[in-house]
Amino acid sequence: MIKVTLKDGSVRQVPAGTTIREVASSISQGLARAAVAAKVNGRVEDLNTALQEDAQLEILTLDSEDGLAVMRHSTSHLLAQAVQNLFPGTILGIGPAIANGFYYDFDSEHTFTPEDLEKLEAEMKRLAKQDYKFERGEMAREQAIEYFQQRGEKYKVELINDLPEDAQISIYTQGNFTDLCAGPHVQSTKMLKAFKLQSVAGAYWRGSEKNKMLQRIYGLAFAKASDLQDYLYKLEEAKRRDHRKLGMELDLFSLHDEAPGFPFYHPKGMVLRNTLEEFWREEHQKRDYVEIRTPIILNRSLWEQSGHWDHYKDNMYFTKIDEQDFAVKPMNCPGGMLMYKTKIRSYRDLPIRCGELGLVHRHELSGALHGLLRVRSFTQDDAHIFMLPSQIIEEIIAIIDLIDYFYKVFGFEYHVELSTRPEDSMGSDEDWETATNALKEALATKGIEYKINPGDGAFYGPKIDFHVKDCLDRTWQCGTIQLDFQMPEKFDLTYIGEDGEKHRPVMIHRVVYGSLERFIALLIEHYAGAFPVWLSPIQVRVLPISDRHNEYAERVKAILKEENIRVELDQRREKINYKIREAQTEKIPFALVVGDKEMEAESVSVRRYGEQKTTIMDLKDFIFLIKTEIDTKSISSKTV
Repeated sequence: MIKVTLKDGSVRQVPAGTTIREVASSISQGLARAAVAAKVNGRVEDLNTALQEDAQLEILTLDSEDGLAVMRHSTSHLLAQAVQNLFPGTILGIGPAIANGFYYDFDSEHTFTPEDLEKLEAEMKRLAKQDYKFERGEMAREQAIEYFQQRGEKYKVELINDLPEDAQISIYTQGNFTDLCAGPHVQSTKMLKAFKLQSVAGAYWRGSEKNKMLQRIYGLAFAKASDLQDYLYKLEEAKRRDHRKLGMELDLFSLHDEAPGFPFYHPKGMVLRNTLEEFWREEHQKRDYVEIRTPIILNRSLWEQSGHWDHYKDNMYFTKIDEQDFAVKPMNCPGGMLMYKTKIRSYRDLPIRCGELGLVHRHELSGALHGLLRVRSFTQDDAHIFMLPSQIIEEIIAIIDLIDYFYKVFGFEYHVELSTRPEDSMGSDEDWETATNALKEALATKGIEYKINPGDGAFYGPKIDFHVKDCLDRTWQCGTIQLDFQMPEKFDLTYIGEDGEKHRPVMIHRVVYGSLERFIALLIEHYAGAFPVWLSPIQVRVLPISDRHNEYAERVKAILKEENIRVELDQRREKINYKIREAQTEKIPFALVVGDKEMEAESVSVRRYGEQKTTIMDLKDFIFLIKTEIDTKSISSKTV
C-alpha cells in the first residue's frame, strides 16, 4: 500500500498501481467526472497515471488555472487534427496553451483565411463530439524519429533530436491524429466544448528569424460557453475603450511619426495629467515626503557607478557634451543618490522620503510601442526613501498603505506579486536574503496574500509589484516597492549613527502610478473616457437654448469658474438636443441647459452624463452637489 496525501491534508492508503482517476472516484463520483488532470508532487499528470509510491496529490478541475491549461492544450491538438483533416499535407509545429486559450503553428502551402477559421472551428466541434480518447503512448527515441519522418513531420523530428539520447518519447493520439507531446491531456475530446478560433499571424519556427515563417492560428478556450461569451464581450468592449482611439476622440493626446514613442499632450490631456500630479503631491506632503527634481542628462561615469551601464545600456540613449559621454536617464535613482550626498546625514534625519515626478527615456523597439502603454519618454512618480535598517518594515508598510489608498480612490482592486533575485544581479546572498525576508514580513504583517515570481526582481533588489484590475478584469502592473542594499554601497552613502560613526543606510525605490502615461491609459480604458468629475478635463458645459439666454449662461459660467469648476459655454446656434447629445458624446459629466424658466428662477436644468432625465436645480444647490463630488472624488456608476 502507498500513502496519498490530498490537498486538504487528509491521507488515503491505496494499492500501488492505482490510477489518479481511481483515487478521484474513491473521493466522489462528481469529482471524478469533473477532473481533467492532477498534480502529483507538484507535477501535472494525466488521470490515467498509475501511482507507484507515496505522493502529494491534487485533483485538478476546470475551476483551476492548471486544469484550464490542460484543457486549452488539448484544444490545440483538436485544432491540429482539424487542420490536417481539411488541409492534408500541412506540417505541424508546436501548439501550447496560453492565457485564455492556445495556438498552433503550421507549415502549409495554403494561406489560412478568416473563412478557413470558420471551417476549422466547425470541424473541431464535429471532432469533439466524436468523444475520441486522448491516449498516451511511448516510443524509444529512434523509433519516434522514424515514425515522424515517415509522416513528413520534420519539425517534430527536430524537436526529438534535441532531446537526450536515452529519452523516452511520449505521443498522444485522438482518433486518426497523433502528435508528439509530453502531455498531460484531458480524457476525451468530449470535454472540449467552449472554444473559438480567433486569428492568424506569422511566427518564425522556434522564434528565430533565421528559420521559416509558419502560420500561427490563435484560439480561445474556456470551461463553459458563458465564460467564452463573457470574454468575447470584454474583447469587444476593450476595442471600444482603446485609449488610443478615445485619446484622439476626447482630444487628450496624440502620437506622431515625427516622434515615435514620444506622446504629445493636448490641453485637455494636460488638465487630466496635472490633476493626477496635484493629487500625488497633496497626498505625499501629508506623509512627510519632500519633492526633488534631478537632471535628464547625466555623465556616463554615474551610470557605470550605478550598474545601469552594465545591466541596462541597451535601453538607454546617449550623447556627447564637451567630448564626454553622457546618457539620458532611463531611471531617476542615480540622481537621487547625488542629492543625498550633498550633505552629511545623521541617524536623526532618517528616514528621508524624496519624491520625484521624473521624466525618463528608454529605447523601446519600434514594434513594441503601443499608445501610452509602451512609450520611449514617460514620467515615473518615483520616490527614494533612505532609512535605518531598523525602519525597513515600518516604511514598507507605510508605502503599502499609501498605494492601497490611491487605488481605492480610483476604484481599483489589485493583487500583489513578490519578485526574487534574478540571475543578472548585484550584491551578496546575505543582502538579498535580508531584503527578500523584509518584504515578506511586511506583507505578512498586513495580511496580504501574494504570488512569488522567482528570478524577476530588479538587478539591485527584490520587489513587490501591485497589479491593478480594471473593469474588464484585465491586470496592469503599476505600483512597485523595491528594497535596495546595493545602490547605497555603490554610491558610498552614509549617515552618522548614535555612536558617532559612519553607517550605511538602506533605500527603497517605489512608485504608485508607475508611469504617469501608462496610468492615464489605464484610466481612459477603465472609465471608457467618462472620468469621475474630479478628473474630467471639462466638468460642466453650459448650454443656452437660444441667443437671448446667452447673458444668463455667461453669468452661470462665471459663477462656476469662480468656484474653480472647469466649465465651458456652448453658444453655437444649434438645436439644444444636438448640443446635449454632443456633450454626452464628449463624456462631459454635467450639461446645464438654461432657458426662460431657468433665467427667471436662477436655476439650471442638469443632465448628468449617461442619464436621460433632466433635473431642475437651484444654481447654488448644483454647485454644492458638484463640489461635493469633486472634494470626495466620488465615482459614478456611469463612468465604468
